[in-house]
Amino acid sequence: IKHTMLYLPKNLHFLLSSPLKSSSFLVSLRPFSPRSLSSSFPMEKKEATNGSKSSTFEFNKRRAEGFDKIDKTKKNLERKTRKLNPNTIAYAQILGTGMDTQDTSSSVLLFFDKQRFIFNAGEGLQRFCTEHKIKLSKIDHIFLSRVCSETAGGLPGLLLTLAGIGEEGLSVNVWGPSDLKLLVDAMTFIPRAAMVHTRSFGPSISPDPIVLVNDEVVKISAITLEPSRSEEEESCSKPSEISVVYVCELPEILGKFDIQKAKNVFGVRPGPKYSKLQFGESVKSDEKDITVYPSDVMGPSIPGPVVLIVDCPTQSHAAELLSVKSLESFYSCPGDQADGRKSVHCVIHLSPSSVTSSPTYQSWMKNFHSAQHILAGHQRTNMEFPILKASSRIAARLNYLCPHFFPAPGFWPPTNSIPLAEFSNLGKSISAENLLKFTLRPHATLGIDRSCIPPRLTSSQVVDELLSEIPEIQETTEEIKQLWNRQDNKTETESNTVLPSCLENIRRDDMEVVLLGTGSSQPSKYRNVTAIYIDLFSRGSLLLDCGEGTLGQLKRRYGLDGADEAVRKLRCIWISHIHADHHAGLARILARRCKLLEGVTHEPAIVVGPRSLKRFLDAYQRLEDLDMEFLDCRSTTVTSWASLESSESSNAEEGSLFSKGSPMQSVFKRSDLPTDNASVVPSLKNLKKVLGEIGLEDLISFPVVHCPQAFGVIVKAAERLNSVGERIPGWKMVYSGDTRPCPETVEASRDATILIHEATFEDALIEDALAKNHSTTNEAIDVGSSAGVYRLVLTHFSQRYPKIPVIDETHMHNTCIAFDLMSINMADLQVLPRVLPYFKTLFRDEMVEEEDADHDVAMDDLKEEAL
Repeated sequence: IKHTMLYLPKNLHFLLSSPLKSSSFLVSLRPFSPRSLSSSFPMEKKEATNGSKSSTFEFNKRRAEGFDKIDKTKKNLERKTRKLNPNTIAYAQILGTGMDTQDTSSSVLLFFDKQRFIFNAGEGLQRFCTEHKIKLSKIDHIFLSRVCSETAGGLPGLLLTLAGIGEEGLSVNVWGPSDLKLLVDAMTFIPRAAMVHTRSFGPSISPDPIVLVNDEVVKISAITLEPSRSEEEESCSKPSEISVVYVCELPEILGKFDIQKAKNVFGVRPGPKYSKLQFGESVKSDEKDITVYPSDVMGPSIPGPVVLIVDCPTQSHAAELLSVKSLESFYSCPGDQADGRKSVHCVIHLSPSSVTSSPTYQSWMKNFHSAQHILAGHQRTNMEFPILKASSRIAARLNYLCPHFFPAPGFWPPTNSIPLAEFSNLGKSISAENLLKFTLRPHATLGIDRSCIPPRLTSSQVVDELLSEIPEIQETTEEIKQLWNRQDNKTETESNTVLPSCLENIRRDDMEVVLLGTGSSQPSKYRNVTAIYIDLFSRGSLLLDCGEGTLGQLKRRYGLDGADEAVRKLRCIWISHIHADHHAGLARILARRCKLLEGVTHEPAIVVGPRSLKRFLDAYQRLEDLDMEFLDCRSTTVTSWASLESSESSNAEEGSLFSKGSPMQSVFKRSDLPTDNASVVPSLKNLKKVLGEIGLEDLISFPVVHCPQAFGVIVKAAERLNSVGERIPGWKMVYSGDTRPCPETVEASRDATILIHEATFEDALIEDALAKNHSTTNEAIDVGSSAGVYRLVLTHFSQRYPKIPVIDETHMHNTCIAFDLMSINMADLQVLPRVLPYFKTLFRDEMVEEEDADHDVAMDDLKEEAL
C-alpha cells in the first residue's frame, strides 16, 4: 500500500513554543505497511530540533484528524427476511447482569430459533454475553423497561458490537417509553448509525396495551406506568420515571387433525382441503352436502403461553400498577373457569426487593394465581456469588498472590453474611438465578429449566484450585510479603533508584490509584475497559476515564456500600477522548452520584472532557438528572490555566501542537462544535477551588496523538510538610490516555512520580500501533525512560491478550503491568516493579487466545472509528 511520509513544517515545531529543551526523546520505528486497510493514508513523521537535541515520532495523520473512516455510503440497513416458525423452540432466560453488584438492571432474553429479543441493556451485558457464549447476532429488537442509565447503560457497547457483525452491520430496533432518538443520535461515536431504528412510545389513551411487535411467533405489547403523585407534587413525570410492563404472547398451538373423522364422518377426501382445515378454513364435503368447519375435525387448541416482564421501580409505581385496567384480562383466581381470559404462565419481576416485598405489590402478584413468578430484581441472595466468574477467578488469584496490590474483592462477603431466605410467601415465587430459563416451547416442557445455571464459585474454591495447579505459589506469596518487610531501605539499592522526596514519610491515606479497567476497545472476560479511580481518602476522589461497567468495577473492588461512598466523594471526572471504551460508563456514575446525594447539600461533579462529549451528556440529561458541570479539556491546558491567572482567557492560545494556522489545527478545533467561552472562566475557577479542597495543586490536560480532541492529564498534589517541618513537593501523576509516543507526553511526564501509559500492542505489532495511533510496550517504556519517571504502569492492553500481555522484562526495572482492580498506594510505589516477575509464576501457562484474535482486530477497527 502506497503511503506518504510528511515532515512537520517549521511553524509546528514543538520547541518553538513547548519547553522541550532537555528532551532526548527518540522513537525507533519500523517501516509502516498496514495489512488490512482498504485505502492508503498518509503517515506523518514529526521532528523538533533545538541544538543537539531532537524529538521524533510517527503517527497516522488521517486517524488523528478523524478522517480514517471507511468511505461508504450509509444505507438504511435491514435484516434479510427470515421464515419464522411458530412451533419453534422458545424460552425466556434471565441474563444476570448486575445480580451480584446491583449496579444495573438484569436483562431478559426472549429466544426463538430465528429471532432474539432483549429486554434491558444495562452495563456489562456485552461482557456477560461474551463470557457465557450468548450470541448477539440475531437480536432484532431491544426493549427498555425504563430509559435511564440503569437499564440502557450497555446500549452504546451493544450497538457497537451489532454494527461490527457482518460486512454492513445489523439493523436493530430499540424500543422505549421516551424519546430514544435524542439519546441514540447523540452517540456520535457509534459508526453506521443508520442501523439503529428508535421506536419510542408513550402513555396511550386506549385501555388496551400498545402493540409493538406482532408476527408469526410472538406478539409483544407495552403498558406504561407513571408514578402516582400527590396534588402537591409535579404532575409531569421525567422521561426516566416512566416504566413499562411488557406482555409477550405466543400464538396458540392448534389441536391435532383427526384424519379418520374428516374422511369417514364428514366425507372430506385427502388432499388440499386437509391443509385448509388445519389452517382454520372451512371447506365443502366431497361426499355430503355440508360445510365442514375446522372445529369439526380438529382437537382442542392449546392456548399460547403468556409472559409478563414487569418493571416497577418505586412504591409510587406499584400504587399505579393496581389501577391498570389493561392487565385485568390476564388476571386469574383459584377456581376460575374458561371465560375468555388469557392465562399468564410466567411473570418476570425486574422490580427491586424493596418494592416486591411490599403488601401492595404482593397483593397485585396474587392476581396471577397460576403463574410462575420469577423475582429478577436486586435480590440479596444473588450478592454472594460473582456473575462474571472468569475475571473474579483472576482477581481472587491475584489477591492470594499479593494482597497489598490486590485487596480482597468486595463482591465476596464473609460466609453467611447475607440471609439466604427471601421475603416472598407466594407458593410459585422463586428468586431468579443467572441463566435460569422458563421454557415456552415445546409445550410438553413448559416451565422452569435450571439446566443452564452455572455452578456457584467461592473464593476458597479458587484458592484451592490455585494451590493444586501451582503448589509453589504458596512460597511465591511468602517471598512477596518479604518485599514489604524490606521497605525500610529508602535508597532502593536493588534498582539504584533514589526515593523521590515527595514520597518521604508518605501516609497510606494520601493517595491510591485503583485501576478499575485495563483493557481496550471492548470489555472481555478478564479485563474491563478503561477507568482509573484516584482515591484521596477523606479529601475526595477523581476518576480518569470511565468506560462501560465502571460502577460495577467499583462495587467489585469496594463492595456495595463502599462503592456508594466512593461515588459520593467523587469531585471531578476527567475523560481523555470520545471513544466509547473511555466514557460509556460516565452517565451511570453521574446518575448514581446524583441519586446518592439527593437531599444532601453538595456541589455538582465537574466533568472535564473533549467538547464533543458535552453533546452526549446534554442529551442524556434530558432523560435523567446527572448533576454535573462540564469543562472542555482545552480549558485546562497549561496556557488556559496561565490565562486564568492573567484574566485573559478569551485571548489565550490553544497550545502548540494544534496551534492556529498549523496543518494539525483540525485535530484540535472543529467548527461544528461551538464553545461557550463565557462559561469557561467561572468553571475553571470552580475547578481550581475543588482541587484546592482535595489537596491538589494542578490538573492539566495536554494534547496527544490519537484522534481528534485526544488528551492526556497531569495530576499534581500540593506541597506538604515532612516529619521535621520542611516543605517538600507533592507527588505528580500522569496519565497518557490513548496516544502514539509523542514529545507532549514526554514533557508532561518529566520527573513524574508515577506515569500510567497505554501499551495496547506488543512490540511485534508496531504496524497495528501506527495504524491506530496506539503505543507498543517498549514505546511506552521509552517514554517513561525519556521523561525520567519514578514508576511506570502499563495499561489499556488489546483484548487479544486475555490475561497477561506479551512483555520483555529487559528494561522494566521501574515498570509494572496493570490488572483490573489493582490498587497502588503511593506508600507502596517503592515495591511496585519488584512484583512483576512473580506474575510470570501465576500466569506461567497462559497463552494468547488466537481463536478470537482476528475478530478482536476487526472490532478494534470499528470501535475506534472517531466521532
